[in-house]
Amino acid sequence: MLRAGGGPRRFALLLAAAAGAGALADRVLDPPSSSTAVHASVSPPLRQALSGAAAGLLRPASSLFSPWAPLPLNQGFPILNSFASASVSPANLSNQGSAGSTDDSKCGRGCLGRETFAKAASAVGPAVVNISATQDFHGWMAEKSIGSGTIINPDGTILTCAHVVVDFQSTKPVVRGKVSVTLQDGREFEGVVLNADRYSDIAVVKIKPDTPLPAAKLGSSSILRPGDWVVALGCPLSLQNTVTAGIVSCIDRKSSDLGLGGIRREYLQTDCAINQGNSGGPLVNLDGEIVGVNVMKVMAADGLSFAVPIDSVVKIVENFKKNGSSKHILVSYIDILVQIRRVVRPWLGLKMLDLNPMVIAQLKRKSSAFPDVRKGVLVPMVTPGSPAAHAGFRPGDVVIEFDGKPVESIKEIIDILGDKVGIPFKVLVKRANNVTLTLTVVPEEADANQ
Repeated sequence: MLRAGGGPRRFALLLAAAAGAGALADRVLDPPSSSTAVHASVSPPLRQALSGAAAGLLRPASSLFSPWAPLPLNQGFPILNSFASASVSPANLSNQGSAGSTDDSKCGRGCLGRETFAKAASAVGPAVVNISATQDFHGWMAEKSIGSGTIINPDGTILTCAHVVVDFQSTKPVVRGKVSVTLQDGREFEGVVLNADRYSDIAVVKIKPDTPLPAAKLGSSSILRPGDWVVALGCPLSLQNTVTAGIVSCIDRKSSDLGLGGIRREYLQTDCAINQGNSGGPLVNLDGEIVGVNVMKVMAADGLSFAVPIDSVVKIVENFKKNGSSKHILVSYIDILVQIRRVVRPWLGLKMLDLNPMVIAQLKRKSSAFPDVRKGVLVPMVTPGSPAAHAGFRPGDVVIEFDGKPVESIKEIIDILGDKVGIPFKVLVKRANNVTLTLTVVPEEADANQ
């Protein structure tokens, strides 16, 4: 039963009431002196259909029916945000936070609450430090490098970027000078560069605190997905305690995609705002765990920031510990003597490409001799004189097993190689016309020219 009077506003009220939107009706009621009664008794399907129409009718008539902007015949009324279909009444709306609830305790893992980012930042923030390296020649400051770092051990072990504390542009890598580390509480210490790796741009700095320091928790970058929220912390332009947020744009941005030569590397791409001074600072997930180390951004471009995945960083630090004790390069700056320990990386001399069904189908169309494979790693090029060339690899080979393990990606081969140099590996390959053979390759240590 529908009955109303009083023109368009009353009709809109009727539609709102029919949709079960008492809160919306309260907003369009005339003063209490009005004597017009409104009654509604409709079926649930009609109530749902009328809900959108009610929201549309509440707009000024000119915006709906202006002669120069007619509504499409098949589109119906425009739907506005209204309390007609909201699960929270207007009376309770003022108690809701921007994320919908003030009680984050009811928000499970993966749920965004109003304190989600604040909690992630506060979990890591006390461990984030400001790092500066100053070269001073006879009282003149020649250059100052600024960056960030994260305490990963209460004893004062700090993770940062190598380019912040080491100059790799000279003929030999040298520490940029006196390394100063400022904690979040304002205390300042002199740091010593223990390890630095040019290719990953990762370094370890050590300070000697009087008491244990807050240390950040390391997470895992392997479980990240494009679209996951992340938080970047650091000291851009020496502005301590700076926090920005964004999402993961790409989980495996290759160095070749960025025009970077040398050894193959992969980065996390995010749209977090980072600037000079953020280098070495942590990239954090919403659980307050480090998932990357911010290393660079694209100049004159917004939303293009890159971090070294923490899983790769952990392997580099382990490599420091394993290979740094007996093999190191001694460099000095005035009266500072530091060990810059190298990371051992095996080199095969293979250009490789991950295969997928679409690429395989395209290659089969180009050449009927292409081997019948469903997965694997294609070898489009072999470096002359390399370990792979000595092993008998040829362009067009498809690697299907490496060291007895099935492989379908370059990353799997890199993980199997690890830091093993001078150790023979059995590789099962398929080549043209389905010829299958086993090759033995002995990786060499990579150098700057490979």
